[in-house]
Amino acid sequence: MEKISHINSKTVSLPLSDIDTDQIIPAKFLTTTTKDGLGKYLFSSWRYDDAGNLIEDFIINQIDPTTHQILVTGHNFGCGSSREHAPWALVDFGFKAVISTEIADIFFNNALKNGFIPIVVNHELHKYLLENSGVELAIDIEAQTLSIKDYDKVHFEIEPFAKFCLLNGVDQLGFLQNEIDLIHDFESKHGK
Repeated sequence: MEKISHINSKTVSLPLSDIDTDQIIPAKFLTTTTKDGLGKYLFSSWRYDDAGNLIEDFIINQIDPTTHQILVTGHNFGCGSSREHAPWALVDFGFKAVISTEIADIFFNNALKNGFIPIVVNHELHKYLLENSGVELAIDIEAQTLSIKDYDKVHFEIEPFAKFCLLNGVDQLGFLQNEIDLIHDFESKHGK
């Protein structure tokens, strides 16, 4: 996992509520154990017609994922099953963060474990972001703030261990592997 301290990008608004993990990445694409290539299946039921052609007027098909890396969605994003493939698909497509008024707990935790930043904001800011797709936004992980032109900085919550992992570019397993000497020392002093 790469270190993440700041994200500076335009937003893209997908003003739909209750987007579940099956809408993010349909179950038929869960046959892989690798993250690579899942981005092409992101929101596939909305991005492609029955013949597999891109639906040109769907907003995700109209953006450049290198410049629009922050997704703003309706209420209750990532509900449904606990599939880790959902944040994998978002990251593989090019998204680095999602902003909503509510993000499902299991998705929230899976996202952080995979270097994808879930951010919950108040209804006023959320309404502004949904109505102003393409706005420039700066996310500071260390300070836990969002910065938007003509708007006060907004604080967001992130669990301390997840924040540490993001800033240091390690996942939970990588963190444990980095502490292996301390673990062995503890085991030798306290018995296995």
